[in-house]
Amino acid sequence: MKILITGASSGIGRYLAGRLAGEGHEVWGAARSAQAGPDAALQTGSDFRYSSCNIADWSAVQALRAEVGAAWAGLDGLICCGGIQAPIGRTMEIDPALWSANLRTNLDGTFFAIRAFHDLLLTGRRGNAKVLCFSGGGASSPRPNFSAYACAKAAVVRLVENLSVEWQGSPVDINAIAPGAIPTAMTQEVLQSGAATAGEKEIASAARLADAGTDPLIRAGDLVAYLLSPASDGISGRLISAPWDPWRDLDKHREELAGSDIFTLRRITPEDRQKQW
Repeated sequence: MKILITGASSGIGRYLAGRLAGEGHEVWGAARSAQAGPDAALQTGSDFRYSSCNIADWSAVQALRAEVGAAWAGLDGLICCGGIQAPIGRTMEIDPALWSANLRTNLDGTFFAIRAFHDLLLTGRRGNAKVLCFSGGGASSPRPNFSAYACAKAAVVRLVENLSVEWQGSPVDINAIAPGAIPTAMTQEVLQSGAATAGEKEIASAARLADAGTDPLIRAGDLVAYLLSPASDGISGRLISAPWDPWRDLDKHREELAGSDIFTLRRITPEDRQKQW
């Protein structure tokens, strides 16, 4: 597959770039930094390319689209990992400019990438093309002191759902992934912010994550691999949790999913709760 990954210089994006390139896919990474880093999988003959791009800048994303389009006639997968966590702190105390910058990167950056590369996804070589967008902590429940990040990630999920409806009948599947708690540079950012800024609960969680090892990252990568595969064709518009949802056999329930609100963000009424009781 030909796969473009935004946010490929660090965290989940960097891991996926190395893993997918090492598995034989043609991978194009993009991020604000000038280079992708020293991952072994990217240094051993893998078909990997890298471009510096600020995904919050529409003109920069357009330039990336032109660069990729000059080399690839089609795209089989787009993975939107680019994002930032800051500002951290009480919502009424944070800098509004930093709030806006967060939404520009996390939400606009996701939309810009999808908007720019949609035509290439329609001309990929295999069956259904795949768009995978990463949700994050706070997208499906409140996350105090991380309002900008939580709001942006919730909006990403709704963007995924909207596009899946607009794309019905199209050969492009789009889903959001909740990767679960994974130790990355964002974890260190939380720890460095301190309990007075991030909150005691966040600090305790981040401290536990620091010793979590690579298992959560591998699990998220396994879900990505599944959603890139033909087995997931037709599964679209879902928010899927890597650690908690039974995603390995979702293809066995494709028709049930298509007619339900399972794995989506929905308002729940008292009547709905009574039906479940």
